[in-house]
Amino acid sequence: MKPSKISRRDFIQKSGMLLAASAIPSFLHAEEKQPTLSMKKRKINIDSQWDVIVVGGGPAGCTAAISAAREGAKTLLIEAMGQLGGMGTTGMIPAWCPFSDGEKIIYRGLAEKVFRAAKKGVPHEPDDKLDWVSINPEQLMRVYDDMVSASGAKVLFFSRLADVEMASDDTIEAIIVANKNGLTAFKAKVFIDCTGDGDLSVWAGANYFMGNTEDKVQRATLCFSIANVDTYGYNTSPNLYWENKDSPIHDALKSGKYPLIDQHSCNNLIGPSVVQFNAGHIDMKNATDPWQVSEAMMQGRKVAGEYLRMLKDYQPQVYGNGFIVKTASLLGIRESRRIEGDYIFTLQDWLERKSFDDEIGRNCYFVDVHIPGYEAKHYGRGESHGIPYRILTPKGMKNLLTAGRCISADEEALGSLRVMPPSMVTGEAAGMAAALAIKQSKNDVHKIDVDFLRKRLREEGQYFK
Repeated sequence: MKPSKISRRDFIQKSGMLLAASAIPSFLHAEEKQPTLSMKKRKINIDSQWDVIVVGGGPAGCTAAISAAREGAKTLLIEAMGQLGGMGTTGMIPAWCPFSDGEKIIYRGLAEKVFRAAKKGVPHEPDDKLDWVSINPEQLMRVYDDMVSASGAKVLFFSRLADVEMASDDTIEAIIVANKNGLTAFKAKVFIDCTGDGDLSVWAGANYFMGNTEDKVQRATLCFSIANVDTYGYNTSPNLYWENKDSPIHDALKSGKYPLIDQHSCNNLIGPSVVQFNAGHIDMKNATDPWQVSEAMMQGRKVAGEYLRMLKDYQPQVYGNGFIVKTASLLGIRESRRIEGDYIFTLQDWLERKSFDDEIGRNCYFVDVHIPGYEAKHYGRGESHGIPYRILTPKGMKNLLTAGRCISADEEALGSLRVMPPSMVTGEAAGMAAALAIKQSKNDVHKIDVDFLRKRLREEGQYFK
């Protein structure tokens, strides 16, 4: 059967939104009114075969799609780039944040399955190592490809969210996606926002928060890799980490010769003679502004070049013949929009190691806020907190869930929950909840049987109290 079509103009007028303004929520900071352009009448395809649509194919999006499909929902995963995995692949993060609380693995279920499969791409890492394990991005891409495909979920690459069509104030009817086919309207019963920036939620009308009381967001980083590194020299020379008193980064910063570098210099050997870096910072006021993101990408490449220059000067035995083989295609944004949910997880919750009746996983990562002068907060061995389901349910939105970096948390708590392991946990829970909402509550994600959700998550191996 051929897809049905509706007029693009009729589609927009029906929703009561102008195309030029539909992506600019009313609660953003005031901006100059942009001129509008009258569009020629055209028709766009409607694809209405899906139960669940996940937007964003990062760690949260992948586990959300797998989980929804595993529960029997016909699931589509839409990704703007040409590979799954987000920051672990396209963003070139060199290592997993810790998977353990110092005593046992915390992030289980699909997160653990992805982690174990990805470790096969870094055979130099010990089998029993759970914390700061190196990532081979090509291996991780294939892991996500295979796991998402095996679940039955379908993937649509090089496709970007362009608009949202509402059936009512609280219910999404369809999303408009732009790709080589032009514009297509995709309908589903439940949608999951795994965009990181909360684009789907905001364009649907959900409330959000951004930054702290001083309107500052965490600084961004563009990761990069250096090849032709002397592996023996790397393993026997002082590591660059700031916490290491013998790190050459201390003298390099004192010299004043490298104005683009700072103390952030995380790095891992990801394969023979290749070291991948999560290093340096880029200041941004609004990480959802495409102009600022464009400038940050170019700045990030300059930062990478300066790190290489410093490394050649201070560790020539390691990096003397090295070269930058790749900078990431995806900017490492640590904070943008945080969608307001039925509950807002706070720093105080984190400090209290709080557990919840509706928790769907646990988290033990430290409060890692990349703002100058912020002092990180850490747990002791064996400590963790619960992740409540209610931070995945946007307030006032019926058939929408969030997972990953845009969940409902305050700015400091986000410093702990934003990283990949807990993102995979929230993704798995959101995917399962979406499928259950279709079966149990007429697509209302706020009214599912949370006890049953927790039971199913336990059956799939997830850990919580």
